[in-house]
Amino acid sequence: MDKNFVIAIDGYSSCGKSTLAKALAKHLHFVYIDSGAMYRAVTLYFLRNKIDPSDNQKITEALQHIQLNFHSRDYQTHISLNGEEVSEEIRQMYISERVSDVSTNRAVRAAMVKQQQLMGKSKNIVMDGRDIGTAVFPDAQVKIFMTADPNVRAQRRYNELIAKKEDVSFEEIVDNLAHRDYQDTTRKESPLTRAEEAIILDNTELTEREQLKFILQLIKPLLK
Repeated sequence: MDKNFVIAIDGYSSCGKSTLAKALAKHLHFVYIDSGAMYRAVTLYFLRNKIDPSDNQKITEALQHIQLNFHSRDYQTHISLNGEEVSEEIRQMYISERVSDVSTNRAVRAAMVKQQQLMGKSKNIVMDGRDIGTAVFPDAQVKIFMTADPNVRAQRRYNELIAKKEDVSFEEIVDNLAHRDYQDTTRKESPLTRAEEAIILDNTELTEREQLKFILQLIKPLLK
């Protein structure tokens, strides 16, 4: 296997990209990098500091004061924002409603992509996001594009938030996912598109174990 092996996973919101990425990383002993968490953490910083996502000057200044770090605990990957653990807070609905606006900013994307590419230079990694196989790691050895029925995606996200005792309605989730899909696929900066050579994984009717097995069978020859 190459010294630095990259598995890039892209796809729509709430398709289970991070679930598959974590499972692959654990099975292969790779490092899991959640690119979406990076954009969510930046969104949290902007909200706390009242940074307008359309004010490029303030954004450029703010990015100089944002330090993100990943660390593992109990076989889970956590992210810290300027030393503060924010893994739970960045998953709340108020972040989900704003993250697309922040992630479409050119300066934000350039800063995050630079960090992501540095991470892939020294380690075998699994990274998930919207443009990992097309913009961040166009030469990744494995590219996966995930999709699922919109209602199934919404139900999964709803169940996740309800389990965390968040006060949300199913309709809110449906609307949020539709909005994010539109923004992700139509934005000017690295829109969500499938890399030509990507493996398509529709997991509408697959369990987490089934999708992991499916991908491992396909990529096993490449890992030798």
